[in-house]
Amino acid sequence: MNEREIARNAVRSAIAQGAALPARVSDRRQVMGGWGTITVVGDGAHVLDEAWALAHRLERLWTRFDSSSDVQRLNWAEGRPTEVDPLTVRLIDELKKANALSDGDFDPTLLPTLLDVGYTASLADSTRVTTLPESARAPGNAAGIVVSGTTITMPRGTTIDAGGMGKGLAGDLVCARARELGAYGVMTEFLGDIVVAGAAPDGVAWRLGIEDPFDTEKELAQVRISSGAIVTSSQRKRRFGSTDKHHLLSPTDASSAQTAVQTATVIAGTGAHAEALSKSAFVRHPDAFLEWLPAQSAAGMVVLDDGHIRTSTNWETYR
Repeated sequence: MNEREIARNAVRSAIAQGAALPARVSDRRQVMGGWGTITVVGDGAHVLDEAWALAHRLERLWTRFDSSSDVQRLNWAEGRPTEVDPLTVRLIDELKKANALSDGDFDPTLLPTLLDVGYTASLADSTRVTTLPESARAPGNAAGIVVSGTTITMPRGTTIDAGGMGKGLAGDLVCARARELGAYGVMTEFLGDIVVAGAAPDGVAWRLGIEDPFDTEKELAQVRISSGAIVTSSQRKRRFGSTDKHHLLSPTDASSAQTAVQTATVIAGTGAHAEALSKSAFVRHPDAFLEWLPAQSAAGMVVLDDGHIRTSTNWETYR
């Protein structure tokens, strides 16, 4: 029996014996250019502070809006080996894995294109902007990034952006840390990426709503997950300049992806895995994307520009 099952069974046993539901405490704070929430099941006051400390540490390491971050030091290294924090090594590993898993649909080296479409400044503070060396090119060479211990060497001209992977992986790491600190269960929500671990408040599953991209006051659906992650990528939330420029990029033509898909929601075992898969919704045909997901141990839903909803064959497992 693994730790998640032990925690879940402890909650179920307490409920069955007539005990009150375990305490649940949530805290909402600014993080990663927006707002996030961490929810802890069990005695969680001390856990929350530690969890938020890790979340903000990851933001400092991975932001592209601070020249002293690990990510920006790598972007300006121009081929030189660079020593980074072990947590940044984990990020680089996940970025490379995502690029390979998605056959290049997920490309972390498109930062120069992202700047070209207008995403140059932090959404939380417009005075914080991303700068890159003149050698920066998109696409770069993700496969050519070399990891040796805590030393990273990127080919000259290659730059990276943590992007959505930073949110998903941060959720994974913060949830793991909260469980280490004794939380029965934990849920993180960082700018729409949700990761859960351990026991849900009812000992069964977390109930999570999926926002309607055409009316953000409404929910399109609710799902139930007992562990893992659910992430939603949207081309409607971050627009720059003309209305057809958004932050979800096509790796083949160095521009915002042109697709009928407005939002894509992916359920997978980790936040990093879900993020690795979700970008393919915007560069593949919707049917091909949804057929591909179950083979990747994931489920998904897409909303098209005409309002139609399509789901993978295994989506109902989570309803």
